[in-house]
Amino acid sequence: MSKTKTWISAARLRTLPLSISGIIVGSACAFPYFAHHPHFYLIFTFAILTTLLFQILSNFANDYGDGVKGTDNENRLGPQRALQSGLLSREELKKGIVFTSGLSLISALILIYLSFGKDHFFTSLFFFVLGISCVAAAIKYTVGQSAYGYRGLGDVFVFVFFGLVAVLGSFYLYGQQLNPWVILPAIAVGNLSIAVLNINNMRDLDADKMVGKNTLAVKLGRSKAKRYHYLIVLFAMIAFVVYAQQSEIALWKYAFVLGYIPLLKHLVFVKNNTDPKALDSQMKIVALSTFLVSVLFSLALIL
Repeated sequence: MSKTKTWISAARLRTLPLSISGIIVGSACAFPYFAHHPHFYLIFTFAILTTLLFQILSNFANDYGDGVKGTDNENRLGPQRALQSGLLSREELKKGIVFTSGLSLISALILIYLSFGKDHFFTSLFFFVLGISCVAAAIKYTVGQSAYGYRGLGDVFVFVFFGLVAVLGSFYLYGQQLNPWVILPAIAVGNLSIAVLNINNMRDLDADKMVGKNTLAVKLGRSKAKRYHYLIVLFAMIAFVVYAQQSEIALWKYAFVLGYIPLLKHLVFVKNNTDPKALDSQMKIVALSTFLVSVLFSLALIL
């Protein structure tokens, strides 16, 4: 495999649609209120770009952290990673992490300037600190002795950054205001993002347990991890519908619930699953279903 293909593989392209779902939803929620913002579409573009860079950074850091700790080994059921397979060295991955961190912060700075200009110093400072926090959180998930992904806190990180920060943060960027109802789609996207992580952790539960990676799935055990999975997915579905109801959208716009069909089939699959390796295919299904629901839900709000 060429170096270019190796880096593309390490970036884990299949995770990228999920990562921007929160930005799409938050922007759609903001559209009825702030569509007149002169930089609305530029803000949207750089919010998407910044989020993609944060996700790629997280994927590089995850590859590095799990590879160095030996978590990615012959017992792993998922696809081989770049460091595990020897396609990238530690130094190469480190350089990739530093380079992507720099690009992420540059994109974040442009985004902050487009949103707040020169007149909102403290708000700009807060969002810049938030950007640095995103970089730090992406790296600390698996890197270092205190990596929180090894202490069952990965779900919290995903919920906060993929749900609350992505949806509420992007909504705020357009008008420097918050609508309390937007917490519902933020929770929905956050929960579905957790669901992807939980599928990954249920798949790798036995291997993670052997190497001391105490994910929430490891702490709960397989049976309780499944029940937790049903809860977060079903709550996400309800949250989207409740927000749509309070927004008083037309009945035909509830077509976004068609995106629930693969999610419901997925829950049945998880319930009946006895082979952890078979869960690998479900990550893509949940990620793409989340993206589909997010796009359909967003169209319902802006059309």
